[in-house]
Amino acid sequence: MLKFFKENKQFTLYFILAMVIVGIAVFAPWIAPKDPYEAVMLDSLKAPGEGGYICGTDKLGRDILSRVIFGTRTSLVMTLILVAVIFVVGTFLGVLAGYFGGIVDTVIMRIADMMISFPGLVLAIAIAGMLGPNIVNAVIAISAVSWTKYARLSRSLVLKVRKNLYIEAAVVNGTKTSKILWKHVLPNMITQMIVTAAADIGTMMLELASLSFLGFGATAPTPEWGLMLNEGRTYMAKAPWLMIYPGIAIVIVVIVFNMLGDSIRDVLDPRQE
Repeated sequence: MLKFFKENKQFTLYFILAMVIVGIAVFAPWIAPKDPYEAVMLDSLKAPGEGGYICGTDKLGRDILSRVIFGTRTSLVMTLILVAVIFVVGTFLGVLAGYFGGIVDTVIMRIADMMISFPGLVLAIAIAGMLGPNIVNAVIAISAVSWTKYARLSRSLVLKVRKNLYIEAAVVNGTKTSKILWKHVLPNMITQMIVTAAADIGTMMLELASLSFLGFGATAPTPEWGLMLNEGRTYMAKAPWLMIYPGIAIVIVVIVFNMLGDSIRDVLDPRQE
């Protein structure tokens, strides 16, 4: 294991940084200096460094640093859930379309084509608007427009695997379809799917933050970075720290997970072997 980390220094660096971010999310209640929900109106819009507030306060006197730290938990957890949902749903539908073909393939791929024909974020906003502003509804909305990428990729990988002689031999020998999929098809495609999912973490985090910023995601008083940016834009000239600190948090986390995804691709992509 140590040898692996030494040989893949870029992966090791971003893996450590990602673990630090995960650690901040897990231990947020112990790291945050104050309660992120506690409003102290007398301390409204305190500048960074005033009154013991390292990153200042918002319009309700809530500690910005504590809200950014707790925002790590909200943003990261919901992003990972989102990536897991589109990974499972998209891969499952793509495998069905690629392996069984026929009417199953036609129906799934036509639905995917229909979803792709709309601008992704615009369609997600429309779905989130119908469901109502809520972080869970935002995850559902983005999932509804993002699964197509995984479905099309997994379908193409399955079609490639199906051409192998051992698949035909398994079919001739009467092997159950479920066993063929589980033991022969999935192991030969799952690596590429995992690499794609890892590389999408940063992108999905940005999309969730975008919906929250536009008012279709997290709702007050939830500490979520996109929502914090939305709340701070009114005071951008008077209290720029309301947008600076959550903005920096988004940039750092997205860069770390994007670079981690690229490193995982370098390590796991079978085409590199």
